[in-house]
Amino acid sequence: MDYEIQPGEYQALREQGGAPVLLDVREFWEVQTARIEGSMHMPMAEVPARFHNELDPEKHIVVVCHHGVRSLNVTHWLRQQGYEKVQSLSGGIDRWSRSVDPKIPVY
Repeated sequence: MDYEIQPGEYQALREQGGAPVLLDVREFWEVQTARIEGSMHMPMAEVPARFHNELDPEKHIVVVCHHGVRSLNVTHWLRQQGYEKVQSLSGGIDRWSRSVDPKIPVY
């Protein structure tokens, strides 16, 4: 499984009804500014303390941040913890807003 998934690929999975868990690792203020519906919020700094209790290692997880840097770091880290089905949303919510859902504000 690639470390990144393109916004269009993720959208296709959502439309098929089998969407992966969408893990938003941005800060609280960022989620208040722009959010993809159905996402689970867990700020990047909290991932090490929360992932064992809140994420299923058997599920496909797509991690999202603003531009894709933090989400790729979290993806790498989770894979090191044995979560093999984790991918980063390439370009983050910024690319998602520009290419899939223009109703989501760009910031």
